Amino acid sequence: MAAQFRSYVWDPALIVAQMVLLQAGYYSSLGLWLALLGTLGRTGPSLHQVFSDEILGFSTPPGRLSMMAFILNALTCALGLLYFIRRGKQCLDFTVTVHFFHLLGCWIYNSHFPSTLTWWLVHIVCTALMAAIGEYLCMRIELREIPLNSAPKSNV
Repeated sequence: MAAQFRSYVWDPALIVAQMVLLQAGYYSSLGLWLALLGTLGRTGPSLHQVFSDEILGFSTPPGRLSMMAFILNALTCALGLLYFIRRGKQCLDFTVTVHFFHLLGCWIYNSHFPSTLTWWLVHIVCTALMAAIGEYLCMRIELREIPLNSAPKSNV
């Protein structure tokens, strides 16, 4: 078997570790954004802001701040894809996995499946942003030119 450029070896432990790391980064950065934006609205971060499907909305200031935190979190997690995943073709997989586990967390926390249109729109937009920007950043790294040795050739 010939050697391949960027051969990929199936490593389930690495994939699980990347998922755990990305999920932890997702909730850590979301908590940070909620805390930072909460200073504007004079509210502290809570599990209700993270997992409730009813808090997101345009009608109340806490709802708007939470929506802003989720969108900023998508941009922050796109950087996490760049540093922890580093493969453009895996960005969508990991993004959907993170948001799927968040959906499960919301379902468990609320004891019902998220049903508000705003929750679904915010998370679809966040999924698209995180995947698109993460893939763009990873592809920029993958498509860099490989530097070649520029030493002069000897005349033999």
